Amino acid sequence: MVTASLTSKGQITIPKSIRESLRVSTGDKISFVLSEDGEVILRPLSKKATEVFGLLARSGKNAVSIDEMNEQVEQALRDGKI
Repeated sequence: MVTASLTSKGQITIPKSIRESLRVSTGDKISFVLSEDGEVILRPLSKKATEVFGLLARSGKNAVSIDEMNEQVEQALRDGKI
């Protein structure tokens, strides 16, 4: 089990082994999901382009903006699809 301490400002440092497992680094966003039994699930919201390449392919459709792409990727991450 890996542990971390809560600071007086309500902050924690995610241990290195967990950051590596989640493949997150400085600047990445992480969502916190509270389960019904009180456990917290961490999900990274930021992914590298190579990890999501092709997920938004839409044959015969017009191109979408970067903002639209980012929103679709973040929604897929929130939904646990990627």
